Amino acid sequence: MPVENATLAPTFDHPLMPRIEAALDTLRPYLATDGGNVRVANITPDGVLQLQWEGACGACPMSPMTRAGLEDTVKKAVPEITAVEAR
Repeated sequence: MPVENATLAPTFDHPLMPRIEAALDTLRPYLATDGGNVRVANITPDGVLQLQWEGACGACPMSPMTRAGLEDTVKKAVPEITAVEAR
């Protein structure tokens, strides 16, 4: 039986993941209020963080603005990240 609100371990290992996850965790409560979430899908060699929308975020018309907020938060916490993409 699945556990609600369980955090799944990332599917890959990257030295920046703890800092990225900490930055995303500051915003996840706000995403959850609207039934959404985001998970790290990939970090490219040139520092692009690729995120996957989950739940209601996938179809939300406000997702471009949310992505911009995620990008700002992550880049402040992890300057090695050059850009954030979300799909």
